[in-house]
Amino acid sequence: MIVLAIDTAGTGCFAAVYDSGNDTVLASAGADIGRGHAEQLMGFIDEALAASGKVLADIERIAVTVGPGSFTGIRVGVAAARGFALALGVPAVGITTLAAIAEAARETHPGRAILATIDAKRDELYCQSFEADGAPRSEAMMLEIPEAQRHFADFDGLICGTATRHLIDHPPESTTQTDLTDIRLVARLGAAADPSRGKPSPLYLRGPDVKSQAGFAVARA
Repeated sequence: MIVLAIDTAGTGCFAAVYDSGNDTVLASAGADIGRGHAEQLMGFIDEALAASGKVLADIERIAVTVGPGSFTGIRVGVAAARGFALALGVPAVGITTLAAIAEAARETHPGRAILATIDAKRDELYCQSFEADGAPRSEAMMLEIPEAQRHFADFDGLICGTATRHLIDHPPESTTQTDLTDIRLVARLGAAADPSRGKPSPLYLRGPDVKSQAGFAVARA
């Protein structure tokens, strides 16, 4: 299966063309751009396709990160994935950033349960635990730091991700990944995902920072 993977859920903007039969990324493109995902994503997709020797007609599935992460970035990626899926007549699947973090940890620490974490700022953490085989043990959640410390005090596996330092003292460097999601793992998880779960939808866990000023809206006649 040839998968087009898209990640715009964080500061990075990445696309990759992946062959699930060989578990190989044929080509990828992207950068840690901070902002401007909508303006640059299509260019990175074109670049990845050209380098892979594939065209859009070869794509059999779309995989996209759905969050938690950047509110605007998630919307850009999910909209693009759903648009490509509709135009090409192929399934689109959503992969959470927490699942990608857990998959990276499973590669280096096989056989262990995983608690994936992301520093959500504002003294809050995004967290989700997974079994050793990658199956979710809990739902993705956003917790204040003291609450997360209490909730996972007895966790019996490996804690990893950018919020690890809030949950354990002196975490090893191998468990404190950067904010960037590994597009290769997004593609792999996307190839294994069940498309019958429905179209990818954003997983925000927190509302947008910018809210409409409803109190100043002009009433319609």
